[in-house]
Amino acid sequence: MSRLPSGILTRNDITSEGFVSMFSVTDAKTTFLVTDKAAAKVKELIEAEGNPELALRVAVRPGGCSGLSYEMFFAADIADDDQRTEYAGVTVVIDPASGQHLGGAQLDYKDGLNESGFSINNPNAQRSCGCGQSFS
Repeated sequence: MSRLPSGILTRNDITSEGFVSMFSVTDAKTTFLVTDKAAAKVKELIEAEGNPELALRVAVRPGGCSGLSYEMFFAADIADDDQRTEYAGVTVVIDPASGQHLGGAQLDYKDGLNESGFSINNPNAQRSCGCGQSFS
């Protein structure tokens, strides 16, 4: 077993000793990950909305320069077949069709001089456009 950094697994995936089995069902190749910085920023934005029941919905839709584009928004409705994951008090939901494109992807948030905002690092993307919002 190996110790993993906090913020990438749910509590149910971690044993009482703080370890995760190498054969965990939530293997990084099939799970959408959220960094601690991204989770903190999403939590801040949800608090500003004034509705603690909101979840961050991450989706992939047809469109954009490269064929598919990312979409993120707050949602109160969660379907039975949505993949639902908790990160540092933030609920992230992904519909099954989008999940096919997001396995192993990671949502990050940067707030610096050169880069600021959310970004998705997706190992499934064969190519992406310069804006970083679309891929194929």
